[in-house]
Amino acid sequence: MFRTYSVLVQIGETLLPLVVDTGSSDLWVLASTCSADCFSATVPLYPQTSFRPSGLSVRLSYGDSRTGTYAQGPVGVDTAGIANFWVRDQFLAAILETNTSVLQTDTAGIFGLGFPINSVILNALLATSVPHRTSLDGLNTPSFSTRVFPDLSGIRGHRTTVTRKDWAPSLSPSVNDVLASFSTNGPLIPRLILAGALASPIVAVSLQRDAIEIGGNQGILSIGELPPGIAADDMGWVPLRGYTVAEGGLPPPEDSPNEVYPITWEVTVDDVYFDGLKLPRSALVASNITLTALLDTGNSLIRGPKDVLEAIAAQLGGATYDCAEAHTLAFQIGGKMYPVDPRDFGSQTFEDTTSQCTPNLSPTDPPNSGFLYSWSIGDPFLKSVFVAFYYGNLTHPSQDRPRVGLLSTVPSDAAQRLQATVQFSNVTLGGSLPMVSEGAPSDTPSFPGIGIKHSSLPSQISYTSSATMKRMPVSPVSPASIIALLTIAFATFAMS
Repeated sequence: MFRTYSVLVQIGETLLPLVVDTGSSDLWVLASTCSADCFSATVPLYPQTSFRPSGLSVRLSYGDSRTGTYAQGPVGVDTAGIANFWVRDQFLAAILETNTSVLQTDTAGIFGLGFPINSVILNALLATSVPHRTSLDGLNTPSFSTRVFPDLSGIRGHRTTVTRKDWAPSLSPSVNDVLASFSTNGPLIPRLILAGALASPIVAVSLQRDAIEIGGNQGILSIGELPPGIAADDMGWVPLRGYTVAEGGLPPPEDSPNEVYPITWEVTVDDVYFDGLKLPRSALVASNITLTALLDTGNSLIRGPKDVLEAIAAQLGGATYDCAEAHTLAFQIGGKMYPVDPRDFGSQTFEDTTSQCTPNLSPTDPPNSGFLYSWSIGDPFLKSVFVAFYYGNLTHPSQDRPRVGLLSTVPSDAAQRLQATVQFSNVTLGGSLPMVSEGAPSDTPSFPGIGIKHSSLPSQISYTSSATMKRMPVSPVSPASIIALLTIAFATFAMS
């Protein structure tokens, strides 16, 4: 069973629980007129009463060639807000048809936290600004295939030429047009950043554990600053991968010809280890492609090269393992090791026995053209770290580099905790490991905490790492930042 993490976002007059997804950039919600079994919805749907359509429709695809999930519907604008932040005329898609399982996870859409240039909606709007097109059929952006990568070949930049055959070079948008569109047509969080609404161009995420030993980090989404109790100096910071024009990236503007722009939350990985042994590099990936990984909260698994996952299975001795066995998959990033908590490495294969667990791993398409990451590391890894996504300067990244901050939250006795929980389950729960599924919150708390999950927000925040524990009183967040509670829901579904 896969998991998603959601937060409340208000669209128009309707408060909707949406999946938090750092692997995509777009905001979309299920319309009340959708045909995707919406009659059985147990969460609010978008009534479209204040929706102003643009005349465009998009089809958004997620995952890779093995998932094939999509959502499609008209694009328009409405007021959008999260907690105390509001944006007028926010572009979003009102989805009428989808094969995703958002409803089964008690959510009503996707809240993409990616960069503007990776937005399907923004690229579709850009395409319509090019005069003398006869139809949208030739566009690469509204109907994406697998490993979706934005087609930026029609954008004029410093010493670059237009290569898209369906766009006249003299009429195609310039890179300055693209950068200017970020503040009007871009995703919600980048628009807040460009409007100066946030204290800092950052969102931070902590995911709570939902199975085996429930709890761990409190599930939060912090917007505009790090939450109380977390200092930037405590974290390991790594830059994002930038895509050059030769790699399909956005061309630089004339006033800053050396700019290289990130497209998604992709970081360089030094090496990957399993149970202390360094795993071989994939033979499916060209040797000249740097080893990188996408950090993706919308992905309920860890996806990697097929041959490397086969090497892990060989070390395990098969496709499953005894749930009491503590196995550690670790990613070395920026010279530091970030292990996956052994309690999150696998899931119970059969609900009434702990003799078999299945690794939370799945093969993915190797990089070829488009995105160049080999790994998409989702919630099993992200439940083991506190992660900060720093957007930096969205239009001139050389002036304030985008980066990711990581802090491991795996306790030193995680293996012993796993074994104790398995023993407890065998004795008292008939072999079923603990598992929780929560609906979306009915309110957004203003005084959150990180640490062991409580039934109500604690009066003290606690943060636990493998080395130290810090405790301090909670103080109100500033007007330019907010922290919202993330909740868990289950479905047989992985978003991206």
